[in-house]
Amino acid sequence: MYQTTDFRKGLKIEMEGKLFIIVESTHVNPGKGSAFVKTRLKNMETGQVLERTFKSGVDTVGKPDFEDKECEYMYEDPEGFNFMDQNTYETIHLNFDQIGDAKNFLQEGIKIQVLYYNGKPISIDLPNFVELSVTETDPGLKGDTASGGKKKAVMETGLQVNVPLFIKEGEKLKIDTRTGEFVERVKK
Repeated sequence: MYQTTDFRKGLKIEMEGKLFIIVESTHVNPGKGSAFVKTRLKNMETGQVLERTFKSGVDTVGKPDFEDKECEYMYEDPEGFNFMDQNTYETIHLNFDQIGDAKNFLQEGIKIQVLYYNGKPISIDLPNFVELSVTETDPGLKGDTASGGKKKAVMETGLQVNVPLFIKEGEKLKIDTRTGEFVERVKK
């Protein structure tokens, strides 16, 4: 069981027989009355987000029965995405709702973690950084700093990223999967 003192962003909990991830957690200590923890929880299976308040030090939630398996992304089909378990070589299929915005970072051969809950695959965890190639961007104009020295670039997966003016098409960039932002150019 998790206590309210264990709550932090990214913690996976079980509540009412369902798996949730904590999106936000704030400890509130009012001047009058007992302390409580306000949370925003996302249902890992349906994607529904709800707000819940817990009494600090009193309420508990369950530790979910889940496991992570290392998998490799293979390809996308009309129903969703296909991955290969690195230990058993079995194919795992996840639909578009289960993947969500992570689809913008998937490229063939990338290693990811597939989250299983009660024996069923429900979502994926990406590595913190991926390397993607720029497929489309405008040429940067010298001295054009009115826009903060940034321009839009479209990556090989369709992801749009703000990049510095000196970035050209065909270059490989390191992208943060948590924020979707440009980090640096990949050295050849």
